[in-house]
Amino acid sequence: MINISINGKPYSYEEELTIYHAAKEAGIWIPTLCYNEKLKPYGGCRVCLVEVTGKPVLVPSCATNITEGMEIVTDSDRVKGGRQFIIELLLARTPGAKEIQELAKKFGVDPTGDSAQGSVSTYLLKRAEPPFETTCILCGLCVRVCAEVTERHALSYEDRGMKRRITPPFSKVADTCIGCGSCAYVCPTNCITIEEA
Repeated sequence: MINISINGKPYSYEEELTIYHAAKEAGIWIPTLCYNEKLKPYGGCRVCLVEVTGKPVLVPSCATNITEGMEIVTDSDRVKGGRQFIIELLLARTPGAKEIQELAKKFGVDPTGDSAQGSVSTYLLKRAEPPFETTCILCGLCVRVCAEVTERHALSYEDRGMKRRITPPFSKVADTCIGCGSCAYVCPTNCITIEEA
């Protein structure tokens, strides 16, 4: 048995789980955009951040396993502030994504970027070149499902920093793509659509 506490309440689990799964079994909601049951935990979106006693930084709950005696907090001001900051960054990058707008509303993030948590980062993102007109949050689910599940490797990341995007390798339609639609299926913001050739 693994004994932990979540938000001050004790819980016991027979097997090793991620914090995300332990909280889910306890009926505690933790938001996430990049988690998928079919893929290895990644923690890419950072919306699922939680506080673990003894850790100096917030940790992604979907990629952190529970350990004996772990004390987890999912609703502290620090956690809420961290999530608000991440959501504001996502909203600045993808203002048209309905899923991000809904999260912003749930967490009290001002869609204009005037909230205290991330106004500087939002300011910088809005002035980056080129202007963002996408609903892609760069969570990487499409790239990962293409590599890990279908093993086709028809999608990859291109560029770095503010210019980073997801594209077929070398920006050409990959011969390895089988048109299965897995990338569109896992996309949390419905950014990918399948079109007839």
